[in-house]
Amino acid sequence: MEKEINSKNEWPLWEVFIRSKAGLDHKHAGSLHASDAEMAIENARDVYTRRMEGVSIWVVESKNIHASDPGDSSSMYDPAADKIYRHPTFYNLPDEVKYM
Repeated sequence: MEKEINSKNEWPLWEVFIRSKAGLDHKHAGSLHASDAEMAIENARDVYTRRMEGVSIWVVESKNIHASDPGDSSSMYDPAADKIYRHPTFYNLPDEVKYM
């Protein structure tokens, strides 16, 4: 019975994304539990930016994230292999152009 009560009162899980500098993209920093978005941002600030590492914080409730299955990657990305014009493998590069 006690386990049932705790599960009803458990705060949702939030995913935290931090942008370290202006112009860079947000990177996943970790996860935390919070009662709402405002609390999640405050907790993320306290936990993930203790040394002024970030300029922006995003939080997303984990239940709202939907992802593809890595096991399905071959069928998901297979159509790209049919479009050889998207891959520059048939271009001749001059010798002066290196590391391309």
